[in-house]
This record gives sequence, structure tokens and C-alpha cells, in this order.
Amino acid sequence: MDSSRARQQLRRRFLLLPDAEAQLDREGDAGPETSTAVEKKEKPLPRLNIHSGFWILASIVVTYYVDFFKTLKENFHTSSWFLCGSALLLVSLSIAFYCIVYLEWYCGIGEYDVKYPALIPITTASFIAAGICFNIALWHVWSFFTPLLLFTQFMGVVMFITLLG
Repeated sequence: MDSSRARQQLRRRFLLLPDAEAQLDREGDAGPETSTAVEKKEKPLPRLNIHSGFWILASIVVTYYVDFFKTLKENFHTSSWFLCGSALLLVSLSIAFYCIVYLEWYCGIGEYDVKYPALIPITTASFIAAGICFNIALWHVWSFFTPLLLFTQFMGVVMFITLLG
């Protein structure tokens, strides 16, 4: 098999549907000018699906049954870990909003992770550190359930944000 034929078959594999590729193989070796790309029309995925609905519902149930906001209000002033976690979460969200709103929307930099490679690791590290601080701050309230409850709340918020757009 010569290299031009192999290259053409590789192009066809990624540009055409399997039915169109099989039809071209049956017809023989056609020139590159006769092959056309068949675009596959895909409908967009719905924003509210079973997965996101589950996490949003689980987050609502956790918030209601463990008195989540009441517990946060009571432990806000008693634990320095909670304040440290809040500060780290604020740093993480500030960098994220800087990347999304300022760099991408205002400046038009689509690949800000290439131009500013340190932003993503700093944001990730501060968010993970904030999660650890929140787990330590609320451990005396829910014990071994604390990571599970905080993760459920996190996933519920993320899925709710994806519903918004």
C-alpha cells in the first residue's frame, strides 16, 4: 500500500460516516477531489439529565436534613479552619472569575492556560486546600460523614451552575 492511498484512507476514516466509507471502499480508489465530508448532525445534550438532577436533588436533601446553613452559621466564628478555608475558596473563585470574565470575555484570550500557565494549578491547589480546611473545620459536627456531605454539596452547586449556562 503506497503512502498516498494510506493517507487518503486515514482522511476518509475521520471525515466520513462508516456507511459512506464502506461505500467508497466498494467503489474502488477514488481521487481526493471526489470525496466529500459528510457532516453528522448531532443534537446538543440536554442540560438537565438524570446525573445532574440526582446531584442537585441530593444537595437539596443534604442541606435540609443536616441543617447545613445553620451549622455553618454556628461554626463560622468558632473555627479558624473555617476562616482559612473561606479565604482559600475566595482566592480560588477570584482567579477563576479573572480567567473567565476578564481574560476570556473581555480580553478575548481563549487559551489563557497557555498564556498564563500558573493560573490553573494555583486555582486547583487553593480549592483543594479550601476543601481540606472545611473538612477539618466541620469534622467535629459530622465526623466521617463530613467529606461525603461537602462533596455532595459541591457537586450539587456545580450541576446547578451548569444548568444556568
